[in-house]
Amino acid sequence: MNSAETSPRTETMLLNLGPQHPSTHGVLRVWLELDGEIIVNADPDIGYLHRGIEKMCENRTYHQCLPLTNRVDYLAGEMNNFGYVLAVEKLLGVEVPKRAQYIRVIMAELTRIASHLFWLGTSGHDLGAMTPLFYAFREREQIMDLCELAWGGRLFPCYFRIGGLAADLPNGFEKIALDFVKSFPKKWKDYDNLLTKNRIWIARTKDVGVMTPDEVLDWGWSGPMARGSGVDWDLRRDNPYSSYEDFDFVVPLGKNGDTYDRYLVRMQEMLQSARIVQQALEKLPPGDVNVDDPRVALPPKEKVYKNIESLINHFLIIEEGIKPPAGEVYQAIEATKGELGFYIISDGSAHPFRVKIRAPSFVNLSAVPKLAKGRLLSDLIAIIGTVDIVLADVDR
Repeated sequence: MNSAETSPRTETMLLNLGPQHPSTHGVLRVWLELDGEIIVNADPDIGYLHRGIEKMCENRTYHQCLPLTNRVDYLAGEMNNFGYVLAVEKLLGVEVPKRAQYIRVIMAELTRIASHLFWLGTSGHDLGAMTPLFYAFREREQIMDLCELAWGGRLFPCYFRIGGLAADLPNGFEKIALDFVKSFPKKWKDYDNLLTKNRIWIARTKDVGVMTPDEVLDWGWSGPMARGSGVDWDLRRDNPYSSYEDFDFVVPLGKNGDTYDRYLVRMQEMLQSARIVQQALEKLPPGDVNVDDPRVALPPKEKVYKNIESLINHFLIIEEGIKPPAGEVYQAIEATKGELGFYIISDGSAHPFRVKIRAPSFVNLSAVPKLAKGRLLSDLIAIIGTVDIVLADVDR
């Protein structure tokens, strides 16, 4: 045997991870270069959806864009609609009634809890913990029931409308929702007991995927990803919308900027969201849920069925669409995964001239090569899980 045959091999290995839903949280493909089990380079390939949502919005009326926007982050559809309707309302120069603002907050924060529960269950499952998945879906199912009670659907909502809401909250909703948020902290303890001090969970997440505050700002991270590194920024508090300034809540922050801290931040955010929902329900003001302007808001369905003027008004808005004045706006909200922004240009017609969505998952995912470099292959699964991506939020 010559020396060439006994010398160690020095070339790296190329490995394809994904696209497959269970391990990569959607159709994400990561092209890996490995030196043994150490990641030398990780190149995310996101181009498997190409839905063209932004371009489709330019060929539809403003109301017809709502079913498209709620499919951007399909685990938090109401959040997407929230940002979109606020942007259109800014174009129109209208502000919805206080009751509608509070109800929007209620539904948005319930959506945040549901989205975080989905992340918690699937991320735990990624790393071998199956029980949190069942526990998390137990409470998420209750939120889906509340969604169904409010607007009749469970996954793809269309409750938020330009100028207000599709309808007021149904009878019994407030009590069921209040009972849920009051009992949620006790249920939350089940997740906390399973994972927070679990030695395997800590070993798989502690010091994995570390980002310093300066690196967070360089990469443009927002939401729980940024706050996990101690970046104290939350649009609900720092640039409030929809009466968020009326509610008392704490913005959780991490210290080490690793996967474990991002887990802790999201866990605390669920409790704070429940706290906001409870305050909004207890202080829910009376009144209308739509602006008093027939050129903007659709009339209530019960009037459409009985009143010819309302029927004509409904027909005109649906067929011809609303026509905001020419101009451009950017509206950002604190979505479940970070800053979700809608940039809309109006040319005065019934169709948006341009729609651009600033989706947090796309920005957060872009740092995967930085997070993964030098880590073990097994750490990449924890890193993908901690980003909490939805691929439709990445490749729209």
